[in-house]
Amino acid sequence: MILSKLFGFDPTKSTIKREILAGITTFLTMSYILAVNPNIFKELPGMPEGSVFTSTALAAIIGCLAMAFIGKLPFGLAPGMGLNAFFVYGVCIGMGYSWQFALTAVLIEGLIFILLTITNVREAIVNAIPLSLRNAIGAGIGLFIAFIGLSSAGVVVNNEATLVSLGDITSGSALLALIGLVITGFMFMRDVPGAILIGILVTMLIGIPMGVTEFKGILSKPDSIAPIFCQFEFKEIFSLDMLVVVFTFLFIDMFDTVGTLVGVCTKANMVDEKGNISRIKEAFMADAIATTAGAMLGTSTTTTYVESAAGVAQGGRSGLTAFAVAICFAVALFFSPLFLSIPSAATAPALIVVGLLMIEPITKIPFGDFSESIPAFVCIIMMPLTYSISNGILLGMIAYIVMNVVSGKFKKISVTMYILAILFILKFIFI
Repeated sequence: MILSKLFGFDPTKSTIKREILAGITTFLTMSYILAVNPNIFKELPGMPEGSVFTSTALAAIIGCLAMAFIGKLPFGLAPGMGLNAFFVYGVCIGMGYSWQFALTAVLIEGLIFILLTITNVREAIVNAIPLSLRNAIGAGIGLFIAFIGLSSAGVVVNNEATLVSLGDITSGSALLALIGLVITGFMFMRDVPGAILIGILVTMLIGIPMGVTEFKGILSKPDSIAPIFCQFEFKEIFSLDMLVVVFTFLFIDMFDTVGTLVGVCTKANMVDEKGNISRIKEAFMADAIATTAGAMLGTSTTTTYVESAAGVAQGGRSGLTAFAVAICFAVALFFSPLFLSIPSAATAPALIVVGLLMIEPITKIPFGDFSESIPAFVCIIMMPLTYSISNGILLGMIAYIVMNVVSGKFKKISVTMYILAILFILKFIFI
């Protein structure tokens, strides 16, 4: 059967209708990125919202097609949450580099990941991470994403005395975000398909009379990506600055992808009793190709979405689901005015709910075993508190080595883990 060859479709496990519906469900749960990404990248001069919207959709289409035909797995891909925040707030605003410089770093790390995938290095790293830390990674990313949502809407604000504090939640964006959170939460309790996207749209409409939403229309042809297409700075490709940023992106992308993919597969019960994932090499290759293509299109790292679990719950079991997601993103290209009308206050509830969905694996951490739970807690808590996914993962893995060595549990630690710990320590010392 042609669908079996193309997508790994098995008629004994699913049906074509079920796979397509699963793809639509996955799209509805992850399409908020079409509103969130332009909102984040508009902080950078020279990156028009319309162009970023188009590049985001195109990167998602390419990523989903790669997952459909190469990975043959029912997962959707798009520019990743957390990674886009690091691109804008970490590299560009925090470190002071241009977005062209950052795009070049994303391109290089995408090409490196293709090489690492071919040589099975990424798969070896995934298999070396203890199961407790795999579950902690997803939970930590969830807290980090929720924190971004709360701060973007003004619910949580900067405070010189206490670092963070509660914003003015009685009016404006913060109030709208809380209203949206109630609406989205209610629809989740009612098991409404596409609750996140519907919540965003309803919140956006409520924001019109509140003066928060600026309605820009519904339909239009996609904006050109010419201003951001292949805008690289190769003149600094061999500089120390480029090495530092590529190295940092490499670590963040490596463990963001590992965390998200492990989180999705764990939630979807697509792992064996040892926690290993089938066709993980092919999934990594799809991710690496999508990241490289996304950099050329002018957006941050493209990765697998935890919301794919919603499609799997609807019966998605093959690449046909990912193909359906790609088609949905292609249709969404023509609705850019609608998505660009969505304010940060309307996307904040989506980020908070996504954080909730990602924190679920925390229940699988053996809290009674402190050699497992202390490193897991370090991993989780350090992500939002240091505003860095990679810091949380690296510190968690170092803590795992230390806690098990001092307790005499040497046999639990693989050679790969020791090597990774040494690299992580050197990273903190020299970068």
